[in-house]
Amino acid sequence: MVRKVSLVLLVLLYVGAGVNHFIHPAFYASIMPPYIPFHRLLVALSSVAEVVLGLGLCFTKTRKQAAGMIAIMLVLFIPVHIFMLDQAYHVSGYRTSVRAAWVRLLLQPVLILWVLWHRREGVTAS
Repeated sequence: MVRKVSLVLLVLLYVGAGVNHFIHPAFYASIMPPYIPFHRLLVALSSVAEVVLGLGLCFTKTRKQAAGMIAIMLVLFIPVHIFMLDQAYHVSGYRTSVRAAWVRLLLQPVLILWVLWHRREGVTAS
């Protein structure tokens, strides 16, 4: 039962996050480091990836691959979270607080471990 609730929460989290990226693309583009090119395109691609991979968690056949790809995506997001933290410390009135930036950065490993927990063989939603 815990695993099923956990899986439903993950699906809602990633589908919701992907939809939120579509609704607020300017915010997500603005938090990307300047050395990463094509901010708007990458926000759009990550939006699609979050929705598709979140939905991929719903199905036993695609869950292992979707979970693994979400974990990779979360690792790829770490530079953005580090940049946000740096900006929160050094830019007056930045889009997020230092505390919120730390929470987002420190949440990454938790999210990675959580999604990888559902990657294990034999894990079903039923």
